[in-house]
Amino acid sequence: MLDSILSLSTAGLTVPEFIFCTVFSILFGVVIALVHMYKNQYSKNFILTLILLPIIVQTVIMLVNGNLGAGVAVAGAFSLVRFRSVPGNSREIASIFLAMAVGLATGMGYVAIGGLLVCIVGIVMLLVANLPVGRMNQMMRDLKVTIPENLDYEGIFDDLFAEYTTRNELLKVRTVNMGSLYELHYHILFRKDKSEKKFLDELRCRNGNLTIVCGRVAQEREEL
Repeated sequence: MLDSILSLSTAGLTVPEFIFCTVFSILFGVVIALVHMYKNQYSKNFILTLILLPIIVQTVIMLVNGNLGAGVAVAGAFSLVRFRSVPGNSREIASIFLAMAVGLATGMGYVAIGGLLVCIVGIVMLLVANLPVGRMNQMMRDLKVTIPENLDYEGIFDDLFAEYTTRNELLKVRTVNMGSLYELHYHILFRKDKSEKKFLDELRCRNGNLTIVCGRVAQEREEL
């Protein structure tokens, strides 16, 4: 069942074999693209790349099968692609490697192995995407509070943080407006039963109604 479907005769690759492998490469590429799109940010061009990559790799493997010189030349050509592409995040890299592995499997005729690989890796990706890991970071808020220079910022909002938040961290302090004001930068996590507006209103009363900025924490793009 997991054997190669390609003939090993000296006649070479036949048209039905090529079409059969190509059809499955397209199907596997579509499945990989759909898995990558699930709860993830993506672009249309990247999805198109995931669909076409198994077909391209499959064709290359079929053409260089048994030819050592052609294989070395193709490997050198593919190595140059790295310097012409933008670095991607970890999930994009995983999807690209999966598409290449599937193309390698179908290019050698192991269509069943390619399908099994897509199923296993796809299920793992979907399960991990639904795990609660990292959700706390998405609920964190970025808080910037401006206070007059005559106020001691150490512990000035501790009672409010204890009442309205479950987690708070002072990241940095900087002077603004020619040193006449301080800007305090926090990461906070609100309590579910507390009002964010009421919290900001109490901050305004304490900082003299100066500028307060509260929003989502900017997500840094991880790269490999």
